[in-house]
Amino acid sequence: MKTETVYLNSAGELDFFVASHKNGHFLQTSFWGRVKNDWKWFGIICRNNEGVITGTLAVLLRRISKTPYHLMYAPRGPVCNLDDFDTIKALIEGAKAEGKKYCAYRLKTDKDAYADNDFYKSNLLSLGFRLKKRTLGFEDFQCRYVFRLNLSGKTKDEVFSSFHAKHRYNIRLAAKRGVEIKICGKDRINDFYNIMSVTGERDGFPIPCAEYFSKILDTFGENARLYTAYYESSPIAGALAVRYGNKVWYFYGGSLNSHRNVMPNHLLQWEMIKWAIESGCEIYDFRGVSGNKDKDSPLYGLYRFKKGFNGEFIEFLGETDLILKPLADKIISASQKIIKLFK
Repeated sequence: MKTETVYLNSAGELDFFVASHKNGHFLQTSFWGRVKNDWKWFGIICRNNEGVITGTLAVLLRRISKTPYHLMYAPRGPVCNLDDFDTIKALIEGAKAEGKKYCAYRLKTDKDAYADNDFYKSNLLSLGFRLKKRTLGFEDFQCRYVFRLNLSGKTKDEVFSSFHAKHRYNIRLAAKRGVEIKICGKDRINDFYNIMSVTGERDGFPIPCAEYFSKILDTFGENARLYTAYYESSPIAGALAVRYGNKVWYFYGGSLNSHRNVMPNHLLQWEMIKWAIESGCEIYDFRGVSGNKDKDSPLYGLYRFKKGFNGEFIEFLGETDLILKPLADKIISASQKIIKLFK
């Protein structure tokens, strides 16, 4: 087994493999590296002795302010068969070798592997990774808990009929009351940003700038869509979806405080699910929910909303960290905790 380092200007082979692999993820592409251009990006390709690609790993790399050290982060990586230890090891070794050029002190991964995949977990542990402590919220870089809807071999009618009865009613209600869903371009990004700002303030989470959303649309092209819900000719809700390989992800979404009674979010989800079905995708990923299923939890409403579309509730393995420079890691971690405390 051997590895090959591939940089952005020759990353087409990596992107093609990720698109064709069942375990592929859009965050594991050079496209995502272009979106996150405040990080460095590199990719590792692993080939067998016949030259056939067996796995890839896309890595983001960021310098820690006022130090020579860099954090390496492979969101939702690696992309390979998760029972192929040789490939996983080769990809990690390739990342470590490249990281030496940047004085990398830690490699973080968070593969969307199921939490009960003990074989994959044991392989990572044998390579020196440590598991982050399990939490029930949104503390990880990527969502630990998601809903995923299996679309394989199903028609639109079959998928729709699987939804909770109240969700089917709300989708029909939105259409009946005149909610119109439009696929919009960058010229409507400010409307979406305003909607997200209201949502972030209401629900207590930070949102990216409008330029960030524009960059996603620009970079992914026809594989990214901005859906906007209009009511009485005014935008009241929106969602940004990304399609790659065999999946569509609901990436960002929100709604204004007004007109939520006309159920625009239910109709938005249905339109994005239909896009996934029309594209021949096998999975529609609703992304994050809380792992706390207590009905008294303030996040239960989000869980209930996504659950109503009849997806599978999944807990992923979570973040795994390989410490490459223990002393530097200890100092940086301590300083970041102090900064966070003062913030």
